[in-house]
Amino acid sequence: MKPPSRSPLAVLLTACVLVLAVAVSSSALRAVFDGRGPAVPATAPVADHWVNTWTGMPQLTEPANLPPAPFTGEDSVLVDTTVRQTVRVTVGGRLLRLRFSNAYGDTPLPLTSVTVALPRDGRAGAAAVEPGSLRRVTFSGRDSATVPVGAQVVSDPVRLDLRAGSELTVTAYTAQGQPSLALTSHPGSRTTSYLLHGDHTRDPDPADATAVDHWYLLSDVEVRAPRATRAVAVVGDSLTDGRGSTTNGNDRWPDQFFDRLQKSTATSDIAVLNQAAGGNRVLHDGLGPNVLARLDRDVLSRSGVSWLILFEGVNDIGTAEATPAAQRAISDDLIAGYRQIVLRAHAQGIRVYGATLTPFGGSTLYDDPAGEREASRQRLNAWIRTPGHFDAVIDFDRAVRDPARPNRLLADLQAGDWLHLNPQGYGALAAAVPTGLLRRT
Repeated sequence: MKPPSRSPLAVLLTACVLVLAVAVSSSALRAVFDGRGPAVPATAPVADHWVNTWTGMPQLTEPANLPPAPFTGEDSVLVDTTVRQTVRVTVGGRLLRLRFSNAYGDTPLPLTSVTVALPRDGRAGAAAVEPGSLRRVTFSGRDSATVPVGAQVVSDPVRLDLRAGSELTVTAYTAQGQPSLALTSHPGSRTTSYLLHGDHTRDPDPADATAVDHWYLLSDVEVRAPRATRAVAVVGDSLTDGRGSTTNGNDRWPDQFFDRLQKSTATSDIAVLNQAAGGNRVLHDGLGPNVLARLDRDVLSRSGVSWLILFEGVNDIGTAEATPAAQRAISDDLIAGYRQIVLRAHAQGIRVYGATLTPFGGSTLYDDPAGEREASRQRLNAWIRTPGHFDAVIDFDRAVRDPARPNRLLADLQAGDWLHLNPQGYGALAAAVPTGLLRRT
């Protein structure tokens, strides 16, 4: 059968489509080679991805942790103020971006200008920056951005060579400030930041700045890294946030664990994300939302996370009444909570490692004469150690307890309150994590 003939108009339309397709393809190819477009089609696999390299769990700033006068007024905070702070990145890269959080603000947060740089001599808590390292940060091509209530804003990528384990200086200026006292921060920074009036985002060494040991506004730093680069998120309380560690010393246990990872090429490309806050609990809000509420925000949505270390529960035990019924109820609820965390993380392909709870015998805050809370700790640790509940167990209890008095920490590892550890004690926790748990699967 003879195929039907095509009209001259149809032939003309077909030719136009072919010419347009060739033109689009040529334009796309030119964009790849001259840097104006994506290096690969959006649907093709890419050779690298964004990975969180530092994070500070957002919290509502308590009155005692708000910036000192004159940076906090009666109904506003950080008006006409520059905040300069340093953070330690874990994995490095040549392209970074920032996230600023207004998670607990009840008014929009205006950011007027932001810069990044390398701190002088690479020091944590340094006010000065290295000459020539300062870079302007933009948001959708603009110098300024407004973070809506309860939201976060992500910056455009910034080119700056960052080495694994190095410090990054982030300086933000807000002309209007936060027009309320609902400020988002991470008070337990164990790192010195600086406040001063006016826009000093480009100053190499701001003079007369006020030093504070808190992080404000900044919640994340991400880097563009090879596809094999992954992250381990650590969820915890003050024992992970570093109560008892050295200010500007980077000797919390996740820091010291990261230092261990850097010693082997098999683990040197793993980011360590400290998602902890003092006073935090698994089941109930305290300083920051409970773990079950913040799991999506702090772990499941984080870029590149493959593993989760869960080291939390002491504050749940310690704030429950020291009666048999109350302690039985809290330990039952904690076990149910742990199960929920594992289920939700597994649904995202994240392996979950349970860390045993460390002793608090002798602590005036949590120890009780009848030992009811210690009985809960022992019951929970027995459950954590039982095979099949977690993908693996990290025995922090064994690493720091006194063999002669197993309800207490070793005397030379505790920070003086028989609850928190000193840098040596945090080193013992870091040494207790088998690096083989972070194997590629």
